[in-house]
Amino acid sequence: MGEISLCIMTRELCHELFRNWENDPAIYTDMALFKAYQYDEDAVNRYFDTKQNPSRVLLAIMKDGAPIGEIQLKQIDRERRECTLSIHMQNNTFKGCGYGTCAERLAVQYAFETLDLSAVNADTIIKNKRSQHVLEKAGFRFIKEENGFKYYRYER
Repeated sequence: MGEISLCIMTRELCHELFRNWENDPAIYTDMALFKAYQYDEDAVNRYFDTKQNPSRVLLAIMKDGAPIGEIQLKQIDRERRECTLSIHMQNNTFKGCGYGTCAERLAVQYAFETLDLSAVNADTIIKNKRSQHVLEKAGFRFIKEENGFKYYRYER
């Protein structure tokens, strides 16, 4: 499988990630919104810039020195000591290989040990069975299904 690690996403890593990006139809509730991804340097810069704030940590999922996905710990609530996780793999080459499960486990560890949080939440649209499977393999507990989403939680 190869060693997976996480590091803080830099602008350069973000560009490297998105140069080989493919949009995943499984994350769209409305397929009319789905379209093939085309790399755009300015759009990636805007994306990266919008993720730079105190309520979010953007992490690169690294394999063999290259980014293969991203994990965000967002909606960080330091008072309640929890956040929400989102993960996206670069393309189908890296899906179904265990990388997402490993990355989610590392992200939970980062949230607990580095950010001193006590819970990580996640959600997925109901049709995204792969994401639900990965969350469950990584140790997340199913909480509820509501408004087209399944909600999960990982507590210390």
